[in-house]
Order: sequence, then C-alpha cells, then structure tokens
Amino acid sequence: MSESGKTNSWLFITLAAAAMLMITMGARQSQGLFVFPISGSTGVSIVTISFAMAVGQFMWGAVAPVAGALADRFGAARVLAGGVLVLALGTALTPLLTTGSGLVLTIGILTALGSGAGSFSILIGTVMKRLPPAHRGTAAGIITAGGSLGQFVFAPIAQNLISLWGWMGAMWALSVMALFALPLVRSISGPPVNATEARAEAASGVLSAVVKKAFADRSYLLLHGSFLTCGFHIAFLVTHLPGEVGLCGLPASVASWSLAIIGLSNIAGSFTAGWLLNRFRGKYVLFWMYGSRTLLILLYLAAPKTEWTFYLLAVGLGFSWLGTAPPTAGVVGKLFGLRYLATLYGLTMVSHQLGAFFGAWLGGLAFAHYGNYLWMWYADAFFAAIAALLNLPIREPRVEPAALPA
Repeated sequence: MSESGKTNSWLFITLAAAAMLMITMGARQSQGLFVFPISGSTGVSIVTISFAMAVGQFMWGAVAPVAGALADRFGAARVLAGGVLVLALGTALTPLLTTGSGLVLTIGILTALGSGAGSFSILIGTVMKRLPPAHRGTAAGIITAGGSLGQFVFAPIAQNLISLWGWMGAMWALSVMALFALPLVRSISGPPVNATEARAEAASGVLSAVVKKAFADRSYLLLHGSFLTCGFHIAFLVTHLPGEVGLCGLPASVASWSLAIIGLSNIAGSFTAGWLLNRFRGKYVLFWMYGSRTLLILLYLAAPKTEWTFYLLAVGLGFSWLGTAPPTAGVVGKLFGLRYLATLYGLTMVSHQLGAFFGAWLGGLAFAHYGNYLWMWYADAFFAAIAALLNLPIREPRVEPAALPA
C-alpha cells in the first residue's frame, strides 16, 4: 500500500471510531438535562433520579473491562454492535418506566451498559492495534475528540427536543439517533496492522496473569486513583451543572450551551492531548490537566454567577474534560503492551466510574440537604489536586525519539 493509502486508511479507521464515540457519548452526556424535567413530570425526587444516574455512571465503567475482554477474545464488532442496540433499547424504555426502580433499570443499567460497550476502552484499544505506533497518540486524541463533539452536538439538540416534544419525545428521538452508530462497526474492527507485534503481544501471557501483574504494579494503581477522581468531577458536572445554573437564576439554555461548549472545547483539548503524547510522557500531561481543574473551580467559586461565567468555565474545564483518556490509555499501553489494552484500560474505567457514581449521587444528596452544591465544588477542587499529584510518581517509560514525527 502506498504512503497516501496508509495515511487514508489509518485516518478513516480513526474517524469511524470517533464518530461512533460521538453518538454513544453524546446520548449519554446529555442525560443531566433530563433530571428536572423527569422530576417535574413524574414526581420522582431529584435524589432518586440522581441515584439512577449514579448507578449508570458506575455501570458504564463496570462494563468496560468485561466488554474489553469479550472484544479481545471474540472481536470488537459483535461487542460494539450489541452495545448500540442495548443503548437504543434503554433510551426508548426510559419514558415507559418512570418509577425509581424503572429509572435504575433503564438509565442506570441498560443505557449505561450499551454506551459503555461502545466507549473509550474498546474503541481506543481496537484502533491502536490497527495503527502503526507513530499514529497511535494522535488517533487516541481524535477518537476522544469524537466523544467531545458528541456532547457539543447532542446537548443543544436534546434541550431543543425537550422544549419541542417534552422529555419523553426527546428520549425516543435519542434512541433512534443511537442506531446511526451501527454502520460504523465494520469500519472500526479488523486485524492488527503489525503481525510481529501481534505475535509478541499474544506471547505476553494469558489475561488473568496480565491483570494480576498489572494490579501488583504501583504505577497502575496510581492511575486508578487519579482516574477515580476524574470520574467524580465529570459526573458531578454533567449531572448537576443544569441544577447549578438554575440555582443561579439563569435559563436552562445556559446549561445546555455550557455542556455543549465543554464538548467543543474538549475537541481542542483532546487533539492537544494526542499531540502532547507523541512528545511528553503521559503522566506529565495528566498532572497539568488535573491541576488546571483545581484552579478553574476555585476561580469559578470566586466569580459572579453570570451566564458568561458559566461559558468561560465551560471553555476552561472542557479543555481537559475527556482529554485525560488518551494519556491514561497511553500510559497503560506503555506499561503492559497492547494485547490486553482494552481490558486493562477498561479496568481503570471501573475506578473512573466508581468516582462518577459518588459524583452524581452525592451531588443529589448535597442539593437535598443544603439546597446548593457549594461543598461539592470544594470537594471537586480538592480531588482534582490529589489526582494531579498521584500521577507524578508513575514509572512511565520515556517517549521514544522514533515515535516523533519527522
């Protein structure tokens, strides 16, 4: 294959994965806009809805290593296609099951399992195996940017659909939109690009031994710790930022546009993360991303609560929103190779989403107890600072000069 053909091939595969993540993440990351409409329509409390979404946050992470292991064993195509169908089913059933337990089943389990089966761990893990090393960091950034673009596109669409058709009609529309990801599955899955590397990875050991080795590695555990706080941060904001906007007396459109701006800003952040990974060690990229979150949250707390405050906060936080995914996956790949990357990175997503469970749930409890989210903002800033520091002791190999573009 010619050089131009190789370039087109890796870019096509990467863009297909980015488009799929745009759909699965876009549908999921717009759920916070439904909290108050569901509560107002059904009488279900904010705490109960927050708990259902918290369960969804955890389940989204819990399915990642399972789906990753299935993809490593049976191929990614079946797992990705099944995930899309379950995501569409869960979204379609949500308006029909509006009790607390019903919302846990639909939002908390089905939509989370479906979107989790088509999320970062499988998509990045699958694509990295199909690309030469020189393109992997850039590809991870592009794929992550797809998730951010999904948030930018879906948040205002979901808000407009809620305004036009009510929250039930909006849910059914999102269910149909989720099915648009199915044609992308074939383009993403395929054999590894490097047969020699694939044989070396296959000889690296069985999955159980590799997982045991990973959890005996302090650097891998530090990644888990920092990613847990990342999940707390994202879930708190995506679930409760609309409520915070409402408490400040601002219209719902400010919340939807803030979430959209976060997604747009993170497109730049994800590309930047991918570019930096080809030049600097991932742990340093993570340190600065988490550290910036602490500073931005403290600045927000000191600022007047106007719509432009939220828009500027969204720009700043959005730059690192999903941008932590490429360096985290990159460090895992450096430490343990690519053979079981989908599984090992998926396990870090379990920790991420455990933090997300508490971010979504405790936000609801804080609102019910205090009538605001102030203490959650303080906790968010504190945990972001801890996450930054946890990355520094990671024993990550240096970036190889050969990986740098000519």
